[in-house]
Formats: sequence, structure tokens, C-alpha cells
Amino acid sequence: MHKITTTDEFKSVIQSDSPVIVKFEAGWCPDCRAMDMWIDPIVEKYNQYEWYTVNRDELEDIAVEQEVMGIPSLLIFKDGQKLHHLHSANAKTPEQVEDYLAESLG
Repeated sequence: MHKITTTDEFKSVIQSDSPVIVKFEAGWCPDCRAMDMWIDPIVEKYNQYEWYTVNRDELEDIAVEQEVMGIPSLLIFKDGQKLHHLHSANAKTPEQVEDYLAESLG
């Protein structure tokens, strides 16, 4: 996953004409660290998409703008628009994430 570190970089990334997946996280978040332990095979399965991470504490304005109320959250963007949003409450297991991606991306 590529780390997004600036607001301008985020705005540029989400303008892609192909879907991009953005994981919002924070270093202090235990659920984020748990997801890190099992997300790699899912990223590999969906490797036709670009994956990014945003530290919600470093880019809090983006988290607020995108209505990221809990972490980890996975958002899918295309052409500058948020297409799908997997809230943290539904991102606790690999199965939940895979179901979300299959439904959102086909």
C-alpha cells in the first residue's frame, strides 16, 4: 500500500479513472494493527487496484470531509467521487473485507 501524506496527494489519487482503495488508519488503533496482520492476501487478490493508506490523525481534514468516523475504514474512489465506504464496525474480519470488495468491485 502506498502512503498518502498530503491533502494534495489525496486529491490527486482519488481522481483516478480506475477505482482506488484507501484505508484510513492510525498508529494507536488496535483494530488497524489487527487488520494489518491479515490484509496482505486480500490486497494481492485485488492487486489490479491501487491501494493507499491515510493516517487519519495526520490528514484529519480529509477524514472529516470523507465522513470517516471510525478506523480502520476502507473507501473506494473513482474520478474524484467516493463510490463505497466500509465503516470500521464492518471491517473486523477478512471475510467482511472480502465481501465488501466483491460487492463493491465485482
